[in-house]
Amino acid sequence: MLLRRIEVFLRDTGMPYTKFGRLAARDPRFVGDLRNGRLPRPQTEARICRFMASYRENAHAL
Repeated sequence: MLLRRIEVFLRDTGMPYTKFGRLAARDPRFVGDLRNGRLPRPQTEARICRFMASYRENAHAL
């Protein structure tokens, strides 16, 4: 489930959910909306997953 993966990402990185939404989905309310039942399009979900993977790769590279 995408929301669960995002919640783990937020916990691991310490990133505020609004910042995550701005960076990953260009929508600061994205995570809040997911928490309230929003279902993202498959393309959006894929973009979010790519963002999280890329962010983690770049964080480990430092």
